[in-house]
Amino acid sequence: MNRRGLVAIIVFLGISLAPVGTHVAADEQPLAGFSAESSRAERQWEEKMRAIPDPDRVRAYMKQLSARPHHVGSKYDKENADWLLAKFKEFGLDAHIETFDVLMPTPKARAVELVDDSGAVKFAAKLEEPVVKEDPTSDQTAEQLPTYNSYSIDGDKTAPLVYVNFGVPADYEQLERMGISVKGAIVIARYYGSWRGIKPKVAAEHGAIGCLIFSDPHEDGYTQGDVFPAGPYRPRDGVQRGSVADMPLYAGDPLTPGVGATKNAKRLAIKDAQTITKIPVLPISYGDAEPLLASLKGPIAPQAWRGGLGIGYHIGPGPGRVHLKVISNWDMAPVNDVIAKIPGSVYPDEWVIRGNHHDGWVNGAEDPISGQSAMLEEARALGQLVQQGWKPKRTLIFCAWDGEEEGLLGSTEWVETHAEELDKHAVAYINSDGNGRGYLGLGGSHTLEKFVNDIARDVQDPETKLSAWKREQLRAIEEAPGDKKQEIRQRADMHLGALGSGSDFTPFLQHVGVASLNIGYGGEDGGGIYHSIYDDFYWYTHFADTNFVYGRALAQTGASMMMRLGDADLLPFEFGDFAETMQTYVKELKELSKKMQDEIRERNREIDEGVFAAIADPKKTEVPPKKEEVPPYQNFAPLENAADAVSHSAAEYRKALEHANANGGAALAAASIAEVNRLLIESERKFITPEGLPSRPWYRHQLYAPGFYTGYAAKTMPYVRESIEQKQWKQADEGVVVVAKCLEDEAKLIADAAAKLAAAH
Repeated sequence: MNRRGLVAIIVFLGISLAPVGTHVAADEQPLAGFSAESSRAERQWEEKMRAIPDPDRVRAYMKQLSARPHHVGSKYDKENADWLLAKFKEFGLDAHIETFDVLMPTPKARAVELVDDSGAVKFAAKLEEPVVKEDPTSDQTAEQLPTYNSYSIDGDKTAPLVYVNFGVPADYEQLERMGISVKGAIVIARYYGSWRGIKPKVAAEHGAIGCLIFSDPHEDGYTQGDVFPAGPYRPRDGVQRGSVADMPLYAGDPLTPGVGATKNAKRLAIKDAQTITKIPVLPISYGDAEPLLASLKGPIAPQAWRGGLGIGYHIGPGPGRVHLKVISNWDMAPVNDVIAKIPGSVYPDEWVIRGNHHDGWVNGAEDPISGQSAMLEEARALGQLVQQGWKPKRTLIFCAWDGEEEGLLGSTEWVETHAEELDKHAVAYINSDGNGRGYLGLGGSHTLEKFVNDIARDVQDPETKLSAWKREQLRAIEEAPGDKKQEIRQRADMHLGALGSGSDFTPFLQHVGVASLNIGYGGEDGGGIYHSIYDDFYWYTHFADTNFVYGRALAQTGASMMMRLGDADLLPFEFGDFAETMQTYVKELKELSKKMQDEIRERNREIDEGVFAAIADPKKTEVPPKKEEVPPYQNFAPLENAADAVSHSAAEYRKALEHANANGGAALAAASIAEVNRLLIESERKFITPEGLPSRPWYRHQLYAPGFYTGYAAKTMPYVRESIEQKQWKQADEGVVVVAKCLEDEAKLIADAAAKLAAAH
């Protein structure tokens, strides 16, 4: 899925660092979780590893893997999986393919037409992307998936058209204030503002019978820069394919929620699959969208709704009427996950897992092969270290996922199939989903915040020769408001962004509670070929990481994480930054509750004033809107107390860690450290509840979830936060108790780990 949407451009906060790439010094500060002795050995192995990744190899991998369209169920998708399997084995890893059978609809009939009252066609959308003569793989038309949205329900509808901006709930509130209804209409929404699957979902909730999604040049075309092939941005007829499954309900195969899609799995009937849209939907280019939008009359859209097309952006309804037809082949298809292992020498039952998907909507050079190629080079580098005598303490698992684009199919089905094993064995999951040129972006579990800071300090940015951490800090200082710059300079660690959804970390983190990270470089390679036929080797080598040095940097970053988690005496989980973040989340919830209550009071005051005006003027006939009941005071004390308990336990753990690090970290060699590590592995599991979130039990993590109406973007402490946002006050109170209990359990676990660590000798 969208790397730019997923790789959070997180603000790196901290102080200057020593140059990276120097030889290991005997008196260097030991790595977190390592004794002085084991740290020296680790640094030496990591230095050897960072010299191995080769940009030319990353380039060659991309050329091979993106040579043909390779969507789920295609011939080349299976050939790519077999090629990856052979490569992992060539590098010395124990590898195999696991296959699952999933629902994979492909289009049989598509139409978008502007019609008059008699049904005569005035304009027919192209619904295809033209071949570009400079781009040698854009002409593989027989193998390319057409432009469509997977998991759209079938439909054949004709209705007036209404423009709904980004098509998010706030836009419909604006339409309601303007007296415009979409009931019985087909809506047209522009990409951005939310994940694409939210747009037909919200449209259906408001009574629309069809949905079109277009790429507006304001966000995704010529207003950003030169369009392809002259530049990197989306051309007039470029289209963004993508899944519109209601993934905030559950990820993976729509027919097998909660269980792996093995051959004998019990499957839902297609009509009972909750994640398939309620109305038909198609994506279109801005070339196809312009005549449709130009057919609209009615009010001019608010300023913020107007895009980059040279038209007035009226809202409608109509008078333009649109005929929308979507008919799919509802077939089953295999997804082929390639799983490769390096066995652990001391703790083989503790797994550190790395993943990137290999399937694409078309050729998929940027999304996902740029990340997959870097991960493959990571595996080669670690395989070479094994040949040189390195033996990781823990088992390292590399996963090349299939079916990510349709809804995290390969990773979700694998996680659901192996859920019990993962609960027992998984230490952490590290994800990437494409890669580009620029800054290191990171997001993930806050118990790993300090760990990723340490890694970012030790990886060199290939262009500036600063550390990846320092480069991002400097950008953050430059872009921050004046009153925030000093805070950025002084904070020792960057703030790690929370993970929502949109890539393969989702089932690991939010379904089974494995601490997770999402990594990737970007920010200096803007483009508009996402999910189009132009996301290919030609585009990438002209406009992205053209010399593949950031592919090497991602390989170095991911392999450093795998090695350090795999080799640490004491797993480098840390709770000080985590405790600070929990305090922030609780503060945000209190502020949100107060804001919502103040808004209701203000709205009721305005309604009262309107009523008084109506009494003063008997000629007024409008019925005043109904007042809302102001919610009762919300008691956040359980959450505040639990967050304080976490802070207290985190301080205890810090003291115990200082004690364990004394005398060169000799205590880290004690046998009892294995018991501490077991608790640390369990720390993320404490936020998993069997009941999950209200109305979507597949999502079981009580700290992080994709927003019900955002899709990609995270909602933190979602049980409470979304209940407040949706004015479900009783449910919010229940959520406070649930989340507080999770934090209390976490505080106890941290305290137990601190006691065991303090007793180690």
